[in-house]
Amino acid sequence: MAAEGKAIDALSQFALTPVLGKVGASVGFTQSNAFMLLAVGLITALMISGTARRAIIPGRLQALAEAAYEFVYEMATGQIGEEGKRYFPFIFSLFMFVLFGNLLGLLPYAFTYTSHIAVTFTLAVIVIVLVTAVGIAIHGWHWFSYFKPPGLSPLLAVLVAPIEVISYLSRPISLSVRLFANMVAGHVMLKVFASFVVMLGTAGFLGFLGALAPIAINVALVGFEFLVAFLQAYVFAVLTSIYLHDAVHLH
Repeated sequence: MAAEGKAIDALSQFALTPVLGKVGASVGFTQSNAFMLLAVGLITALMISGTARRAIIPGRLQALAEAAYEFVYEMATGQIGEEGKRYFPFIFSLFMFVLFGNLLGLLPYAFTYTSHIAVTFTLAVIVIVLVTAVGIAIHGWHWFSYFKPPGLSPLLAVLVAPIEVISYLSRPISLSVRLFANMVAGHVMLKVFASFVVMLGTAGFLGFLGALAPIAINVALVGFEFLVAFLQAYVFAVLTSIYLHDAVHLH
């Protein structure tokens, strides 16, 4: 796609570049790593400052911290049961890390680390490894009966078990691609319509009027991306809770 001889490069925003000069370049420390550290710092600051006073009438930070805590706590216990309290810290950390990564990427000149499949796939693999470890720790070798639904004849079990194994192993792929694809698609659309605004805005008075339409679309897209940022963090966390429920309770 091109206009006035200039192509729209909507994918350059996802390129990784070293930060911190030669030190960052030597260890491969990129802006993605920097924003991960920033997200962890902001989450830590929010939870520490939000729970420091423990006022009966909470302030804004305390209300926000309590709302996030209660939301994820109810999700974990609702999906897993009482056993969900044990895994709540992990689910909460995962939810907040993904959410802040999604939200930080909406700021000007920021970087969305959840737009990289390496990041989302690593998170998904951590989830599946933990779920598998939990299942084996609780049920021992009986956990492998998860791949054999009850009530099947031996012949059907031979056919169904490989399908169940493949389905289980595909969870990291579906979990990571869903988050990665949504983040990439949203930011590409924002970049494309923002480029339209710049191109039309430099094309005279009629072009300036024409730029109003992509401006309006971009404003709507930003609002939509805030919703997507929360929904994708929620989906990632709730699927993790469902997988943990399966590991704890089996069939």
